[in-house]
Amino acid sequence: MTKINEEHGLFSSVHKLRRTNHKDFQNCLFRPSYLPRDKWAIGTKWVYRNKKDERGILVKNKARWVAQGHTQEEGIDYDEVFAPVARIEAIRLFLAYASFKYFIVYQMDVKCAFLYGKIEEEVYVCQPPGFEDPHFPDKVYKVKKAFYGLHQAPRAWYETLSTYLLENGFHRGQIDKTLFIKRHKDGILLVQVYVDDIIFRSTKKEMSIEFEKLMHDKLQMSSIVELSFFLGLQVKQKSDGIFISRNKYVAEILKKFDFASVKTANTLMETNKALIKDEKAEDVDVHLYRSMIGSLMYLTASRPDIMFTVCACARFQVTPKISHLNAAKRIFRYLKGHPNLGLWYLRDSPFDLEAFSDSDYAGAILDRKSTIGGCQFLSKRLISW
Repeated sequence: MTKINEEHGLFSSVHKLRRTNHKDFQNCLFRPSYLPRDKWAIGTKWVYRNKKDERGILVKNKARWVAQGHTQEEGIDYDEVFAPVARIEAIRLFLAYASFKYFIVYQMDVKCAFLYGKIEEEVYVCQPPGFEDPHFPDKVYKVKKAFYGLHQAPRAWYETLSTYLLENGFHRGQIDKTLFIKRHKDGILLVQVYVDDIIFRSTKKEMSIEFEKLMHDKLQMSSIVELSFFLGLQVKQKSDGIFISRNKYVAEILKKFDFASVKTANTLMETNKALIKDEKAEDVDVHLYRSMIGSLMYLTASRPDIMFTVCACARFQVTPKISHLNAAKRIFRYLKGHPNLGLWYLRDSPFDLEAFSDSDYAGAILDRKSTIGGCQFLSKRLISW
């Protein structure tokens, strides 16, 4: 690939700002060139982020140069963009199996993951805002590999990673395409992928060490540490089990909606007062109500105790009334009194699948529709509901 001249000024300026490795930048872009007449360039921008750990402590200030992918047109700039992403149920199942097998789960993070994927389309992007080359202001970059912000970048990265793992003895899960399995004699290595975040564990330490080396040979990885924070889930791995919670997120939404110092509630809703449309009641701020419900829905991934009540409140997001808002506020007051609840996966427990379901025929008060609910356990480990 043609080398980018450092004398242009663009490369050296970006290097100082982001401490980017020369090879990373060169693997992504060609030499700046004038845009062909039948092509158009995609705009770019800088995205700034404060990265915090599970305790809310600032650990890194990040600046990333990304493409404005919303300006891309399907069929012209890209064709297929679908990339498998691990479901939250798959993560809980992975942790449940780890508790059963007495695994210690580790995590690793790929640096600039999307820059490793190769794209087939001919794509041009503009120079980074604030770092335009003064000698060549009209030139653009022709993208060789995937670039953050492009629609096809996640798919390109997944294809690159999955191909690499399959070539090195892994087998892809038949149902969950983000799970990769490697067996060697009586040992097994499990790898779960969520975009550029990877969690893994093996029955043998040698297989884990070999996997670490395998990833370092191909990709630039962050430090490999024991899993403690993943997809917003706080994971505590103890000698007798694994505990999953989101008490940090609970504190954040309580502060966001000004419930940090309110009186707590011991129950989620009034049992003798069902929610109805209540059309004659006073209207409330629909944006505030939807924001509250959305925050609570995200929390249900680790708090099945609030699932029913949150879903009941979610039915009234079109025209919420004061009674619906009060019901949502009661959930927050309940969380204020019970912030640290979560899922406990006991180690010393069988791994038998148990499922429970219940249905209510024509029991919905508003429209007389039937409702059904269910939950699935692996012995005492709740994995889905």
